[in-house]
Amino acid sequence: MRLRHIEVFHAIMQAGTISGAAVLLHISQPAVTKVLQHCELQLGMSLFDRVRGKLYPTPEARRLFVEIDKLNRDLVGIRRLAANLRSGQSEQVRLVATPTLAVAVIPAAMTKWCRAYPDSPCSLATNHTREIVSALLLGEADLALSLQDPCHPGIKAEVLASGQMTALCPLGSPEAAATGPLSVADIVTELIGLGGDDPLANVVHNASEAQGTPLQSRITVQTYQLARALVEAGVGMTVVDPFTAASAKRSRVSLRPLAPAVPVHLYLLTAANAPLAQSARKLVKFLGEAARDNLESLNT
Repeated sequence: MRLRHIEVFHAIMQAGTISGAAVLLHISQPAVTKVLQHCELQLGMSLFDRVRGKLYPTPEARRLFVEIDKLNRDLVGIRRLAANLRSGQSEQVRLVATPTLAVAVIPAAMTKWCRAYPDSPCSLATNHTREIVSALLLGEADLALSLQDPCHPGIKAEVLASGQMTALCPLGSPEAAATGPLSVADIVTELIGLGGDDPLANVVHNASEAQGTPLQSRITVQTYQLARALVEAGVGMTVVDPFTAASAKRSRVSLRPLAPAVPVHLYLLTAANAPLAQSARKLVKFLGEAARDNLESLNT
């Protein structure tokens, strides 16, 4: 099948009619019919049964559509990448970060960057790591921040700063009465847990199970920020990344590093085959400084 055959076949399967496919592809109905006929001729089989002027996909067409739909999504991604390159969007710095890092690290870094490059455009966005990887590969972002190394062959991951998972203990709780590292075995206050799909939360649970004291949570949340807010409200205690911990209100929360230590790395993510522009490299420097300042505030 040629690329044009694939486009027409996919459009017909989506629209269900020749006329609908013609609208999707912005071509005439006779053109759609001609391409479909040529496609079927080359394949040596019919893709649609014609009954009273309507098209009904054959079993072979339905099986073929499963693979062609995957290919079509790749083609859409290629077109988006080409459009970004054509529009010159790659000339501006486009930074994406997970929500936690967007709040904790980016504002301080952007303050310095804007002073250094007052005339340079920049776009900021937040997303989850899986979507961040897609944006980098498609050329929709230049650099990104995440607490997770996606281990993708097309993504370069560089550690900008490192800390460790930290317990947030509401003032007045038994855990807040002491200082120093907090063993999971000593947790008695109700624990606000993170969703099971969170990589760092899984590391914490694995560490607790290794000690024979698996952590149990009646309340689970999807974001570190919500977990922190619940602790500040006195609902319970939690274990979060150090960047979220640094933003906690010390008038309501006591901070204690978790024992055994669970390391947390702040990763700079970039496309492996896309070198950064000078202004973007400068922003990386400011991001690293902001992250390290953030971690140092844990000790003040």
